[in-house]
Amino acid sequence: MSRAELPSRRTLLAAAVVATVAGSAAKASAAVPTAGATRPPAPGRAAARTVDNRAWTTYPDWRSGTAAGTRAVAGLRPGLVIAKAAGTTDYTDPHTGRTAAWEYATWTSPVHRLAVPSTEAIASWNAHTPEGTWIQVELKGTYSDGTDTPWYVMGRWAAGDGDIRRTSVDDQEDGKSSVWTDTLAVDDAASGLRVASVRLRLTLYRRPGTRLTPTVWRLGVMGSDVPDRFTVPASTPGLAKELLVPRYSQEIHKGQYPEYDNGGEAWCSPTSSQMIIEYWGGRLTQEQLSWVDPAYADPQICHAARHTYDYQYAGCGNWPFNAAYAATFPGLQGVVTRLRSLTDLETLIAAGVPAITSQSFLKEELTGAGYGTSGHLMTVIGFTADGDVIANDPASDDNEAVRRIYKRREWENIWLRTKRHNASGKVVSGTGGVCYLYFPARPTSRQRKALAAVGVR
Repeated sequence: MSRAELPSRRTLLAAAVVATVAGSAAKASAAVPTAGATRPPAPGRAAARTVDNRAWTTYPDWRSGTAAGTRAVAGLRPGLVIAKAAGTTDYTDPHTGRTAAWEYATWTSPVHRLAVPSTEAIASWNAHTPEGTWIQVELKGTYSDGTDTPWYVMGRWAAGDGDIRRTSVDDQEDGKSSVWTDTLAVDDAASGLRVASVRLRLTLYRRPGTRLTPTVWRLGVMGSDVPDRFTVPASTPGLAKELLVPRYSQEIHKGQYPEYDNGGEAWCSPTSSQMIIEYWGGRLTQEQLSWVDPAYADPQICHAARHTYDYQYAGCGNWPFNAAYAATFPGLQGVVTRLRSLTDLETLIAAGVPAITSQSFLKEELTGAGYGTSGHLMTVIGFTADGDVIANDPASDDNEAVRRIYKRREWENIWLRTKRHNASGKVVSGTGGVCYLYFPARPTSRQRKALAAVGVR
């Protein structure tokens, strides 16, 4: 597919238009695949692997990279910090017009050969960025034909918005791949070209003449090659369990803070994030919430929207920015990945780990939703005895209405497919099983096993 035919990340990233889908020719995070549905594997044959995750989190991990002014620090949560600046550079913030000088230091990961030669790659990170600091994450791939991508910027990020405005970077391409907000995608997946290996580069910035430093605890990349499909094989129910996750509605915030995309239907991602953050015990202080209008209910949702907002994308649905926000809470980490089936979600729920999933559908494709969407985030908190999905769906009129039960077969298909028809009958993209996982920085043995079972460590 040409770039002009690619569906728009704006619609799939679930800043989410939770409204009846009207056949927009919206763009998506990956090229629209060629026709064809996936068949179940033959009896006795395992399904092909479609996702590969690699994360740098340990002291030996950080020591394994190439440092220019950074150093690894040990401890309960090993990380990377500035030891001595490698240089100074000017950065002009495209969203404020301000130019400022920043000291910087870099770290480059070893090359990771993807176990799944990939059509897409998404980086995610967890970091502490005190006032006066920020980070940039870049990704460079090597294609299956032996050539390299440029160093693509996957995000310029700070937890706050006083020093820089966190941002994705548009118009990055090399004729073979493009970056769509937070996702590197091969332009023509049908050509057979894949990203065979990747490396990541971190640049840590601080105000000149200070001893300030960001600390990066986790840096990772997820490569995937999800089969082209309108429908997916049905999984067999295997768990009946529900986690007690707080319930918050995005709709009660409609019209709030236009500068952060106006609340309501645009806030499904930060609302879902805040639900799971609070499930794990993350709480905001009154001081942190003091900027929110005291007339607004659930001010923590406003805070989450502000602190996940991507000023280039002009929305709160940047996937890695949400995972990074979750990791600003003590003792939490977050990643962006893809899962293969509801069996994977059952494995996580059994270990007490809820998930945030991205899906798009017509109103009639999900019984009981009452809406259609070109991109929406909700949280999966459990399964009924019949195997149906229990979800905290923020696209609800109030907090009490957030808990929903959705039919297993319908829900699994709208989440895992890569292709769908919109209301006008046009073929557009699906998200192919994207989810955010937030979990403790020091998970229990059972949680570690469950995460490993779905490819995350």
